[in-house]
Amino acid sequence: MDARPPAPAPPRAGDGRRVLIVEDDEAIRHALRRFLTRQGWAVDEAVEGEGALALLLAEGAAHYDVIISDLQMPGMSGIALYDHLAARRPTLAGRMVVTTGDTFTDAARDFLARTGCEVLAKPFELAELRAVVERVAGRP
Repeated sequence: MDARPPAPAPPRAGDGRRVLIVEDDEAIRHALRRFLTRQGWAVDEAVEGEGALALLLAEGAAHYDVIISDLQMPGMSGIALYDHLAARRPTLAGRMVVTTGDTFTDAARDFLARTGCEVLAKPFELAELRAVVERVAGRP
């Protein structure tokens, strides 16, 4: 019998990192959670901007390496969520990735131009999601 402990499994892409998904569409939120969990990410979810903001601003809030937010949601939009974070937690605002099926409105174009946020246009490929999340997580 070998007394040596088994070799550790190679680390997965997201090991030790945390992502917040802000998405009102349950099917999309579930698909994102399932994919990112399989990549080794710790995943939290919010179904709307207000809930996400409460999570992000709470005392002792979890650290998030990436925040993935739908741009258009009932109540607080992804734009408003970003603006609140930029005013109160600018480092977190810089870790935001927006998903949208609508980059053609003036508001969406203006937002993307002024913030430089990474954007994933729906529908997007999982490989594209992984690349964007890895890029944003690697920012200082």
